[in-house]
Amino acid sequence: MNSPISIDVIVSDPFAENSYIVRREGGHEAFVIDPGFEPNLILEFLEERELICVAIVNTHGHVDHIAGNGAMKRAFPGSPILVGSGDAAMLTDAVVNMSAGYGIPVTSPPADQFVKEGDRLTLAGIELEVFDIPGHSPGHVVYLIRESKPFTVLGGDVLFRGSIGRTDFPAGSFPLLKAGIERVLWPLPADTMVYPGHGPTTTIGHEKRTNPFVGESA
Repeated sequence: MNSPISIDVIVSDPFAENSYIVRREGGHEAFVIDPGFEPNLILEFLEERELICVAIVNTHGHVDHIAGNGAMKRAFPGSPILVGSGDAAMLTDAVVNMSAGYGIPVTSPPADQFVKEGDRLTLAGIELEVFDIPGHSPGHVVYLIRESKPFTVLGGDVLFRGSIGRTDFPAGSFPLLKAGIERVLWPLPADTMVYPGHGPTTTIGHEKRTNPFVGESA
């Protein structure tokens, strides 16, 4: 029987971005979701627990979610960088990933693997399903872990506790984001845990009932 799945969060300044370290309890492999501006905190966490990063997994290509890709890749050169194909250009272009606009131009190594809806990945012995939910960025994807109890969504900047990802960025679209949430997330069990790119965890049921932007009473 597979051991339980452990998800730890590292919050990176200056955007209070959530990076997640996902692994099986007792295992020595992990994958990292969206390493932000403080990858040293992730690397320290891994070193203290004698964990090996086997993949660098991006939900999307905005700078606060990819700023640590380079440091992670240098520390674990065999670990592929994964991103949705629609956001591929953001990794290597500081204008497109919006860091240049903040006066802190940042780029990432290019992606080693593009993911899209329908893909099934096995990372650190954990199976993930990939779903496309554009609207915050054109190639935004979310990752679903069904074997966890309850289910787990590694959601990036799609759905937050009481909010949603911004849609006023270049290539943003509220109708696309809303449609993606309704198509992909709302059919999931109500107790499905959502690990967002910013802020606290939430559940599908709570957001479906109460979210002021896309919930039942919106």
